[in-house]
Amino acid sequence: MKIVTVRKISQVFFFTLFIWFCVVSTIGDKFFQIRNWPVNWFLQLDPLTAIATILTTHTLYWPLLWALATIVLTVIVGRFFCSWLCPFGSIHHFTGFLANRKKSNAKKIKLNKYRKAQSIKYIILVVFLAMAAFPSIASTLQTGLLDPIPLVTRSVNLLLLPILDSSVNFLSVTQRLYQGAWLFFIVFLTAILLNLIIPRFYCRFICPLGALFAITSRFAIWRIGKTKDECSNCKLCEKACEGGCEPASEIKISECVLCFNCRADCKDDLVKYQTMPSLAGQVTNPDISRRGFTISLASGILAVPAVRLSAKITTNWTHNIIRPPGALDEKRFLNRCIKCGQCMRICPTNVIQPAGFQGGLENLWTPVLNNRIGSSGCQYNCVACGQICPTSAIRPITLEEKQGTGKFKNKGPLKIGTAFLDRNRCLPWAMDKPCIVCQENCPLSPKAIYTQTVFNTIRDGVLTVKKSTKNTIETQETSMTADSFTTGDFYCAAKNGEKAKITANNENTIEISTENNFKIPRKGEKIYVQIRLQKPYIDIEKCTGCGVCQHECPVSGKRAVRVSAEGETRSDNRKLLLKT
Repeated sequence: MKIVTVRKISQVFFFTLFIWFCVVSTIGDKFFQIRNWPVNWFLQLDPLTAIATILTTHTLYWPLLWALATIVLTVIVGRFFCSWLCPFGSIHHFTGFLANRKKSNAKKIKLNKYRKAQSIKYIILVVFLAMAAFPSIASTLQTGLLDPIPLVTRSVNLLLLPILDSSVNFLSVTQRLYQGAWLFFIVFLTAILLNLIIPRFYCRFICPLGALFAITSRFAIWRIGKTKDECSNCKLCEKACEGGCEPASEIKISECVLCFNCRADCKDDLVKYQTMPSLAGQVTNPDISRRGFTISLASGILAVPAVRLSAKITTNWTHNIIRPPGALDEKRFLNRCIKCGQCMRICPTNVIQPAGFQGGLENLWTPVLNNRIGSSGCQYNCVACGQICPTSAIRPITLEEKQGTGKFKNKGPLKIGTAFLDRNRCLPWAMDKPCIVCQENCPLSPKAIYTQTVFNTIRDGVLTVKKSTKNTIETQETSMTADSFTTGDFYCAAKNGEKAKITANNENTIEISTENNFKIPRKGEKIYVQIRLQKPYIDIEKCTGCGVCQHECPVSGKRAVRVSAEGETRSDNRKLLLKT
């Protein structure tokens, strides 16, 4: 079997495996839902993630040790990952092939020539690593913006799968929605469409992971090269070169992605995969000048304070950025989160959403809770997001820790925020309408939301008795709407405070219940139509900020009860009250 055929089989296999891991990142009891599948394996193989998190945290989360195997194999065989394993690379490879399959060999050779601009990816890599590497100035982890593995994981999980599943709801009970999905769409589609200009455009010019592999592969033991200096110079070996590494002349080892097309296309059979250097010459160093490296390094160092000029992680922190339960404190969280979207994909209620620009560029695409989206708030019996996080930005917690039971009883439950009641929008408080939806749906026991019962006289509710019988009162006024007081929440009250429930009414007649031996006022006396209200209050000491109350609040638009990040357990600097 030809090695190109083996490479194609490998691409199909690993791309299918990647899609399968995305599909099974779903909570449930069906065969295609999560069953100890290694759903983070591709992310764990990513050495850029491992190196960047080491730089920002000075620790290595042990599952990322898989990245060491990737580095070791790259040193032995070259940039195998790009053309054999990378799912994003396979997408670019396939779309580039479709776009150029009918072009002439001369046109293909021209498209696949090496370009000086391919050094841009090294600049991007240096900027990202510099942003991560200087804690004395302030480090931040932003590799997930362009690192192909988090990027394609995010795009498939939060864009492609929800679109494909929208009409059948096979992967989830309800339609999955993600705020800012249009931005995923633009980034993903642009990366794909650029292949219409130059094959593997993203891989050649942008990919920071590819740049890291290029630097590593200069030490590769096995490499592509020519067995003779002279050949027919037909350049057919370059017509399908996926890396633009110019194998016909001095091959650029750092740009070779081991597609092996050159080996298959060489009519003189001079291009081999070997341990000896190419006899036509080779260039092993990445094409970036010392000045370019220095400028990139300085840009990365200065970028961190620049993106933090708004002080979004200090005293000016954004109160409506609510992190999932188990998230590290904000600075450490941002130093670990790679914006992969795994926590958002597995969240059973779809409440975890990608952040937009409300918290600054540093927070873009990191997970936040939006309690207005999805089927509910953060579920009381769920800790899935911490179990799937590939970098422990959301640490794995137990239900005992989340609920404050068992050995965590003295610490109390984890708080991700605090719910606050807006009395200007709350139905019982502002509009004299009965509602206890927030209290009924509070999952805690005892509940963090409690009510106090009051009786308020409604507007135009002071009426004059015209005549009455045992359970019927006719009023002089005829302004009532028929059957408007029959919900069980309306009462007829006398001047002395006695009350009887109203069971029926029309324009000028009220029927009351006789259960309480209510003494009906005489002709000419006043009665008061009152509504029984249960006004909600929030015990902030018990509230965990789960957001179920906010999700279920019937007030559309701006909810009457809203969760803010104040009081979250993960940060002492975000207590409800300012330090005195």
